[in-house]
Amino acid sequence: MIFWRVISAALVLGSAFTAPAEKRGVAFSWGSEKLRGVNIGGWLVLEPWITPSVFESLGRSDVVDEYTLGQKLGHDAALAILRKHWDTWATWQDFNKIKQSGFNVVRIPIGYWAYDTFGAPYVQGAAAYIDAAIDWSRGLGLKIIIDLHGAPGSQNGYDNSGERLANPTWQSGDTVKQTLQVLKTISEKYAQTKYQDVVIGIQLLNEPLIVKLNEAGVRQFYRDGFGQVRTVSDTPVILHDGFKPPNTWNTFLTPSDNNAQNVAIDHHEYQVFSPEQVAMQPWQHRQAVCNNAESYNGADKWTFVGEWTGAMTDCAKYLNGFGVGARYDGTYPGSSYVGTCGFQNDITQWPQTYKDDTRGYIEAQMMAFEKKTQGWFFWNFKTEGAAEWDAFRLIDAGVFPQPLDKMKFGAICTNF
Repeated sequence: MIFWRVISAALVLGSAFTAPAEKRGVAFSWGSEKLRGVNIGGWLVLEPWITPSVFESLGRSDVVDEYTLGQKLGHDAALAILRKHWDTWATWQDFNKIKQSGFNVVRIPIGYWAYDTFGAPYVQGAAAYIDAAIDWSRGLGLKIIIDLHGAPGSQNGYDNSGERLANPTWQSGDTVKQTLQVLKTISEKYAQTKYQDVVIGIQLLNEPLIVKLNEAGVRQFYRDGFGQVRTVSDTPVILHDGFKPPNTWNTFLTPSDNNAQNVAIDHHEYQVFSPEQVAMQPWQHRQAVCNNAESYNGADKWTFVGEWTGAMTDCAKYLNGFGVGARYDGTYPGSSYVGTCGFQNDITQWPQTYKDDTRGYIEAQMMAFEKKTQGWFFWNFKTEGAAEWDAFRLIDAGVFPQPLDKMKFGAICTNF
């Protein structure tokens, strides 16, 4: 009898060892769970307005983005600056504050040059920090979207792509092929199932400026990038809408399109990049949130707002580019004066009315985005001195809701 019990126990243990492992999946309920996130901007891709001190400390006007940093200073000098920046701009303490503030996910921009420079004067070294962010997030219970923010030749000409240009030169020469090569490297590592407890999406490219690109080429690039991820796993693939309404991408990479599954659309909402927008009164900004809500509704894929802000002006220093002025105070080329810039960047100078107006604007956006989409990512987690864009400063000043669902002003939009 004892012998039989031993044999029985051994058989039970043996069956446990030989049973097929439970299939792992992406640890986020896309389609039902709301994304409430922040962007880790200005960390692995420099942006002069987020960290102006990096550029001002050089005392020169010809370094305006990360490309010219390496080009003008040389590899070693640029690396010394970047290494210090990478080590200090985003830390475990920052990720912990994000978690403790109620956010559940971060979107991390990174440039193609972190993986291969293809002969451009960029400096490598940023890639390892994605691994650090994954470790921090895993320990804290945060999720991550990895966002390819800059492509060879720049996909939009903005400094946030790494290279400020009058026009994007992505899609010329081998740039698309090179972008796919980098995405293959990212996908083969981070789309593995062992990362799906943290990495809940890979964004193929941030803000391709379709009005200045070949749209058919962008679509083929998206197909190819999606296919590369799918050779590894079912990790969600994220497409930026290219500044077109998300529903114009309907039927593209959907189950009816070669059974494409787990595809999401990233849409960005800002109200500060035209003279008309910065001239609006706070109530008009709130009303615009309500009026615009249907413009990003109706897509046949999961949609989220991957970038938005509390800013109602473009007063953040260098927001429009290093050495470029603002529309709000009329110093931007071709703009006219609306008001004085200054107090907007220092939250300690904000009158209570401005705090309330900004909070109302933030709350209107949060409610609209959660009503019409899968959620949102505020831009940015922090800045050196652009308070309207700085989640940490806004939280500490009581302007950003805490907890995230504690609204001060109640329903703002009455049309939904």
